[in-house]
This record gives sequence, C-alpha cells and structure tokens, in this order.
Amino acid sequence: MYNDVYATSGVTQSAIATNKLIRNTYILLSMTLLFSAATAAFALVTRAPVLPWWMVLIGYYGLLFGTQALRNSGAGLIMVFALTGFMGYTLGPILGHYLSLHNGDQIVGMAMGGTGAIFLGLSAYALTSKRDFSFMGGFLMVGILVAFLAGISAIIFQIPALSLAVSAMFILLMSGFILFQTSAMVHGGEDNYIMATISLYVSIYNLFVSLLQILGVLSDD
Repeated sequence: MYNDVYATSGVTQSAIATNKLIRNTYILLSMTLLFSAATAAFALVTRAPVLPWWMVLIGYYGLLFGTQALRNSGAGLIMVFALTGFMGYTLGPILGHYLSLHNGDQIVGMAMGGTGAIFLGLSAYALTSKRDFSFMGGFLMVGILVAFLAGISAIIFQIPALSLAVSAMFILLMSGFILFQTSAMVHGGEDNYIMATISLYVSIYNLFVSLLQILGVLSDD
C-alpha cells in the first residue's frame, strides 16, 4: 500500500515538473521571440548592413557556449536574451532585402504564417500524442551537419541551386527537431528550460529564414 502511494506521488511530482518545464520554456520562448523581433526591427530601421557569415557564426557559437555554461544560473537568462537578440539583429538586413521587393510584404507575411503554423502544429502534436521522438536524434544531428556544411559551400562558391536545396533541407530538419525537442521535454530527455528555449528558438529562426528564401524564389524575385 505504501509503495503504491509513493509510486503515485512520484508520478505526480514528475508530471508537475514536466508541466513546469514546458510552461517555463514557452513563456521564455515567447519573450525571446518578442525581443528578437524588436532587435530585428531596430536593425531594419537603422539600415544595418548584412554581417559576414563568419562573424554571425562566431557571435552565435560564442553566445551559445556562454548560455550552455551558465544555463543553471540567473546569468543564463541574460545570455539567452543576448543570443536571441543578436540573431534578431542579423535578421533585420535579411528582412530589409525581402521587403524591398515588389511583393516583399506578402513573402514575409507568408513566411511568418508558415513558420507559426508549422511550429504550433508540430508542438501540439508532440505534446498531445506524447510520442517519443528520441530515435530521431542521431539522424537530425547528421542531417544538420551536412546541411550546415552544404550551406557554407553554397555561400563560398555562390551556388544558388545548392542554397535553395539547403533551405528545403533545413525546413525538414527543423520540423523534425521541433518534434524531437518537444518530445524530450515530455519524456525527460531535457530538464533545463533555458536550453529547451534556445533549441526551439533556433528551429523557428531557421524555419523562417528558409521559408523566406524558398518563397522569394517561387515569387520569381
């Protein structure tokens, strides 16, 4: 009898911890998306130049390393906003390019709507179905590495077709990563809401940028 009580109590506490993790993650994710949008708007209004790809990578991985190192402290929250704010700033010039097209507002709007629909749909599915998508981890890591290297090659050698293919790959990979990360929160594979937030933010960011590029091509611009 006592064992049953303890087991039930353990399950209840685990469910409470999981719900708290998910709630904190989505609250922080919402705040970082708003802050990122603000820094993107600032870069757009001030006509900030496009940063070199190597500078973006150094800034991103430097801030990511700092976030990981401080993820269990209050300073980790500061690093989260520093990272997402920086990524938002790099997005400003990209948005400026697409908004300068004759149908740029439609392209940006469709990319935002598509990103939101994909994220909300996949997150809802992972949360309600409670399926374990941890088996996708290895495939996603290899796929992201291949897509990353292909993307760098497309930039260095200026191959538009390869760049477009990489965007399509990232849409699929980031969609899979949303399922993977959400499942990890549900099944205990992730217990830190700061790192969960960063993972989901990066997926959303890459989804949006990839959709922008594909929609821009499809619109003949």
